[in-house]
Amino acid sequence: MSKFKKQTIDGNTAAAHVAYAFSDVAAIYPITPSSDMGQYADLWSANGRKNIFGEIVDIVEMQSEAGAAGAVHGSLSAGAFTTTFTASQGLMLMLPNMHKIAGEMLPTVFHVSARSLAAQSLSIFGDHSDVMSARNTGYALVAASNLQEIMDLAIVSHLATLKSKVPFLNFFDGFRNSHEIQKTEIIDYDTIKNLVEEKYIEEFRARAMNPENPRLKVGAQNPDVYFQGRETTNLMYDETPGIIQEYMDKVAKVIGRQYHLFDYVGAKDAEKVIVSMGSSCETIEETVNALNAKGEKLGLIKVRVYRPFSAEALIAAIPETVKKVIVLDRTKEPGSLGEPLYLDVVASLKDKDIKVIGGRYGLSSKEFTPSMVKAIYDKADTHGFTVGINDDVSKRSLDVTESINTLPEGTFSAKFWGLGSDGTVGANKNSIKIIGDNTDMYAQGYFQYDSKKSGGITRSHLRFGKSMIQSEYLVQNANFIACHNQAFIGRYDVIEGIKEDGVFLLNSNWDSNDVFSHFTKDMQKTIIDKKVKVYNIDALKIAEEVGLGGRINTVMQAAFFIISGVLPKAEAIKLIKNAIEKSYKKKGKEIVEMNWKAVDATEAALVEVSIPAELPKVAAESAKLIPDNSDDFTKNVIEPIMREKGDNIPVSDMPYDGYVPTGTAALEKRGVAPAVPHWIADKCIQCNQCTFVCPHAAIRAKLIDPADLKDAPETFNVLDVKGKDADKKFKIQVYVEDCQGCAVCVNECPVGALELSPIQTERDAGENANETFFHALPNDVIGSNRLYSVKGSQFKQPLFEFSGACAGCGETPYIKLTSQLFGDRMIIANATGCSSIYGGTFPTTPYCKNKDGHGPTWANSLFEDNAEYGLGMRLAVDANRKQLKSVTEKLLKKVSGELKEALTWSLENWKDVSDEALANNVKIQSLLEKEDKKDPDVRKAIELKSYFVDKSVWAFGGDGWAYDIGFGGLDHV
Repeated sequence: MSKFKKQTIDGNTAAAHVAYAFSDVAAIYPITPSSDMGQYADLWSANGRKNIFGEIVDIVEMQSEAGAAGAVHGSLSAGAFTTTFTASQGLMLMLPNMHKIAGEMLPTVFHVSARSLAAQSLSIFGDHSDVMSARNTGYALVAASNLQEIMDLAIVSHLATLKSKVPFLNFFDGFRNSHEIQKTEIIDYDTIKNLVEEKYIEEFRARAMNPENPRLKVGAQNPDVYFQGRETTNLMYDETPGIIQEYMDKVAKVIGRQYHLFDYVGAKDAEKVIVSMGSSCETIEETVNALNAKGEKLGLIKVRVYRPFSAEALIAAIPETVKKVIVLDRTKEPGSLGEPLYLDVVASLKDKDIKVIGGRYGLSSKEFTPSMVKAIYDKADTHGFTVGINDDVSKRSLDVTESINTLPEGTFSAKFWGLGSDGTVGANKNSIKIIGDNTDMYAQGYFQYDSKKSGGITRSHLRFGKSMIQSEYLVQNANFIACHNQAFIGRYDVIEGIKEDGVFLLNSNWDSNDVFSHFTKDMQKTIIDKKVKVYNIDALKIAEEVGLGGRINTVMQAAFFIISGVLPKAEAIKLIKNAIEKSYKKKGKEIVEMNWKAVDATEAALVEVSIPAELPKVAAESAKLIPDNSDDFTKNVIEPIMREKGDNIPVSDMPYDGYVPTGTAALEKRGVAPAVPHWIADKCIQCNQCTFVCPHAAIRAKLIDPADLKDAPETFNVLDVKGKDADKKFKIQVYVEDCQGCAVCVNECPVGALELSPIQTERDAGENANETFFHALPNDVIGSNRLYSVKGSQFKQPLFEFSGACAGCGETPYIKLTSQLFGDRMIIANATGCSSIYGGTFPTTPYCKNKDGHGPTWANSLFEDNAEYGLGMRLAVDANRKQLKSVTEKLLKKVSGELKEALTWSLENWKDVSDEALANNVKIQSLLEKEDKKDPDVRKAIELKSYFVDKSVWAFGGDGWAYDIGFGGLDHV
């Protein structure tokens, strides 16, 4: 029986717990998925938590990761134990200081939730691209495979850095471990303090910069001595693996878990061994145990310490019987002979009669499952393979043809489909903690999010059981599946992977007697064939009745415990209510009691749906998501991703350079808002304030020529326009399937001409047909209104529509407005952040085109360089216009007639961006096509023809702020 308390926590908590213990100072800057570590440390400091030295840690948040690394370097130099937390591009910004910190042999530990680097696109998800880019800094690199190891190896790292003087980078897989929740032993601070050797603390302080013993850190060395200087620490690095093992042994005596530089698990006489590091090791070990139990002879080497790399320790860990070593890297190094871990293993085994091959897996949190592990053991014979994707271009991927289940018997698996901000994820985190902290069961929770922010899909993957859970992959065979939003039915395969005799829980407002007919035929067949029990509940109705609005989490959590049987019902209800009180007591007794009432109302509202013995004749159609005449990209890439089947897309369908077409967010039509605005025409004063504030361009206004209304639907109501535009009609149209139901427009309307109405009511009233007709009507009819006014601007077509921003977002109305005013000639440099996620997440984009095919062109570089990125774009536009102006002046001497007139006008009005200039540009482009293309000046003018009218170059911040990079200046907007 362990003396340490077990608590259900996430991986970031495990790392921060240890980092806080050893630190005097933490210099931080947030970056996903490491941000929580800094936030936890900041919270603990604010609450007065003491470190192992009996002091409150000083937390300072800097302006960037580069700034944080600089502060760490300075703090270490001046004699304070200092840490930081980062990932991905944030780690890249720290590299310059990391080289300095290592060069000066300053002991520290950086904690990294390893994440993909932005390459052809940004990705916030996990692999080892970032830490592998740090391998030449001089830092020791220590890898954890699960949450307990994150805590244990963090302790080892902090102890070893003190003795070795080598700085450490303690890393674990971003999201897969950083945000996973597991029951973990918490090593208390007294235990940690007893492991610290004071003499190494004293040595560190003695080396600090101190005016009472002044020394100067060298600023520059010349070729005569720099090389020698780099070689001074060789023996110290040679000793470091032994020092790490020394502390692994010392920690093991206290905590009862033994680690080595390389840990072997598997058959003693294994012939095939995988070498890997990170969370994959858990999945591989689970698979090895299952396959060896059936007579296989397989093994796994877990790499705990990647730098300094000990060839001797690796060789000692490999059984003598091994004939093949398969090295798995969770990164890609284009153009190399192999990825980093593979190259180190090859170098280590160069004198051994062992075949070594390498492969890649799991980039950007791509799934890595036991079935893939088996395919690697069975089929990996050629170096450079990949697994988990279909590489139909370079033909390097392994086929995964056999599906295996390696979960320990008795493990309960559950999957929950929710909508961002509906509370599903929070409720499931509570469920994990309820079970993990109040029973002897192991518990695991992992959460998937999409890029649609608060209106996006969430999927929660929960496992419980009496045996240890090593399944670092999504739930594949579920005992229980819940769908918290009926709009998902027919759009996604929500019951994929449900087990025989499983349970399916649906939140819907459908009559329970009619629920089954709303399922697709495939769903109906699966439910009947697998004898699945189906329950229906109108959680939204309960939430609204008790005053919780759209927060259905409490109801659905109670429903899960009532029908799943994971815990006895009475015990579960009691624990849920305790968790509610703990979570909401700061918000007041009223909120707590609302949630308690929701729990009490749940059981009576649950209805078991009657399942017919045979397939009925009535079934819902699978939702049609794209037009029949869609292009290949839409069919082969956009639709599968819209159906959450993006894992199946082959390499050949992906763009090689990251470019995607614009105007594709309009395909999504997600219909996730339970209620949408209803226009009360006879109250409307035609002010357009509702469309001005809409974050998603889901409510729009048009001035309409009455002649265009001859084929309008019967329900297409319009208003007469008073004043100068009396010859026009006025219409407000709600795009109900694109609306997020935030009610910003309803709240903004000064006369109450909008009210929320159930989405199905609006559908039944013909609003979808009205929208189709409205959308086809002419855009940009402004009439007598001024363009640069609230009312006039809203008659312009928004060239930013239906983004994945949070419902009610305060940023996107501004972006939408800029697109209406300048969109047909906008070039946007976007910083990484919210605006890059809702603006540029693959494959659909809210930026779109007008009738002429013109619209914003958008790109994202990094978090911190959007102004410079945009300045580069401005310089490029200016350079191209300068070149075009020169060639135009040459052409004037050669051409005549209309073309000469148009070119002359253009030169005389070179900075004009009016409609007249745009029309003149179109005329020039048409006339140039009739000229002799053998003339180099004509060809050059055609090449640069789009620059006859200047571009509007913008730098958008990650949080929505914008700069217009104008004519040689940077003007804040």
